[in-house]
Formats: sequence, C-alpha cells, structure tokens
Amino acid sequence: MHRFFIAGVAPDSTELCLEGSEAHHALNVLRLEINSPVSVLDGAGSEYFCKVKNVRRNCIALTVLERRQFTQPPCPVTLFQAVVKNKAMHLIIQKTTELGVHRIVPVICHHSIVRPSPADAAEKAEKWRAVAIEAIKQCGQPWLPLIDEPRPLPHALREQPPASLSIVASLQHAAKHPRECFMAHIAVHRRPPKTVSVWIGPEGDFTKDELAAILASGAVPVTLGPFVLRSETAAIYSVAITMYELASGPK
Repeated sequence: MHRFFIAGVAPDSTELCLEGSEAHHALNVLRLEINSPVSVLDGAGSEYFCKVKNVRRNCIALTVLERRQFTQPPCPVTLFQAVVKNKAMHLIIQKTTELGVHRIVPVICHHSIVRPSPADAAEKAEKWRAVAIEAIKQCGQPWLPLIDEPRPLPHALREQPPASLSIVASLQHAAKHPRECFMAHIAVHRRPPKTVSVWIGPEGDFTKDELAAILASGAVPVTLGPFVLRSETAAIYSVAITMYELASGPK
C-alpha cells in the first residue's frame, strides 16, 4: 500500500486531500485510480487507511476508512548531530528517523565542513524535514521527528533541555560501553531514563574544548568499539543502541 504524508490532520476527518508534491507523485508517478487503497501518515502518531474517492489535477480526494493511533514512545531521544556533508547528513536523518528519534538538533562545530549561515538555516532545516518525511513514508514510522535549525555548539548546549541520560560518542580511553550507562541509570533511579540525548561529532570529531563542554553539561562518554567510525555510522549506531536499550530495559 502506498503511503503519503499530510500534516495537521483532524482526528475525526472522514475525507482527506493529497495536494502539491504528494498529489503529483500519486497522479503522475504511481498513477492511482479511483478506489485505490492508500495510507496517510500525519507524523503525529496517526495513520489513516483510505481509498481514492476522486482524482483531479490539483487534489486527490481520499475517503478515510480507518484511523490507527500509535502510543507515543515513553522516552524521547534527541540526537545532537554535528553538521556533516549533505549526503551523509541526509543518511543520518533518514535512518535515525526510521529508528524513531524524537528530535534532531544539527550542531555546527569547529571541524564542521558544512557551515550553514543564519540566513540559510531555515532552508536547510526544511530540506532535512523533507528527508524525514520521505523516511516515515517509506517505513511506516508514525512519528515525524522535530528537526531544528542548525546552530553553533555553544548555543545548543545553552538551549538544550536537561535529559535524564546524556551520552556522547567518544574515543577516550575512559569511555564506557553504552549498556553500562543505561544500567547505572537504572540502578540509581530504578527505572529507564525519561529522556535521552545523544551527541555525535563531525568529521574529525569534537575538539577537546567542545568535548569538555559537552561532558560538563552532564554527558557521559561512550565507546562505539575499537574503530574510528564515520559520523553517519556513529549516529545510526548510537541511536540504534539507545532504542534497543530502552526497549529491552526494565519498565
């Protein structure tokens, strides 16, 4: 079944309309016909199972047959991702969206090769959001992550809400296995963390001063193994491990 995205759907909607690029794709690429079954995601936890009611040039009318509401994940995960080259950044957003990350905060670091200006920040965020929308449509993920405009690392540190558990991928010898961090939190609080932040550096990693600032904010250094991973690999690896630990830990 083909999936589409419409933001801000009213829960009691009985009819929906595909417009713009969604209508173009449905009409000119997929060539949907009347009574074709489709699924619509709103990015806020609802999936609408529909059939095509009417096909027009600028709007494909859908009749809603059923609405499924998904339970919001109990622990939101925020990825603080150093801005990297476009292809790698798109891969990070795509895969971490599929994994269920709640929020992505693009961070401009000293070693960031791509450094969007304040004037370009909103446009960059919108392009990244489009990547995330395509990702939820591809995999059926009902939650669209919040994607912030890129900002310098000091701003991200200053503006970040405190997380129950914050981890940063690090090559430090003292870095812990991620599981140790989750087990330590559970041992102290008798429950999994309510929120998790994951920090991933750019090509060339964080500088010593940047890492020190992240650690001073309460983050715990974690190891991702003996090898030096690309930023995109580290991001996907870290979010996947985090999701696994949250799913498998005691409730």
